[in-house]
Amino acid sequence: MFTSDDLVVYPAQGVGKIERIDSKTVGGLVCELYIVRIRANNVTLMVPVNNAAHVGLRTLTPKDEAVTILESLRNESGKAVYTGQNWNRRFREYSERLKSPSLAIVAEVLRELLLIGRSKELSFGERRLQEQAMSLVTGELSEVLEVEEDKVRDELLELYAPPPVDPDPAG
Repeated sequence: MFTSDDLVVYPAQGVGKIERIDSKTVGGLVCELYIVRIRANNVTLMVPVNNAAHVGLRTLTPKDEAVTILESLRNESGKAVYTGQNWNRRFREYSERLKSPSLAIVAEVLRELLLIGRSKELSFGERRLQEQAMSLVTGELSEVLEVEEDKVRDELLELYAPPPVDPDPAG
């Protein structure tokens, strides 16, 4: 059970703050609701208290796990990624994985999309997924590790930037 002012993570939305806990009568039943304001986009969500675990509402990732996730993103920027399936199937798979309550799974989607973008142009849908994954990962990591979100984003974009093209390979 969460309380007012707790920071929580809502899958596919990111870090939010529980503003209050309200009671509403729905269909004759009294329902307790967490009122959660998502930090990235200022959207307010109403999450039934008794359904919070089912939808994946959770506390922030522990600091040691956040450090491990950031280090793996830093250290696996050269790792190969399999892109054999078509972009449409990949898009569906990544969309599902972004709904995961696990930051590590969302970070893996981000890493794969950054690596794919290194070697080929991402489709519009893939670019949107990459932006969503980047926002989810950097938003939570910055909160847990107490660093600026833009700093984490810029570091990752630099690490995964395509290698520079030599304009004159003959030298």
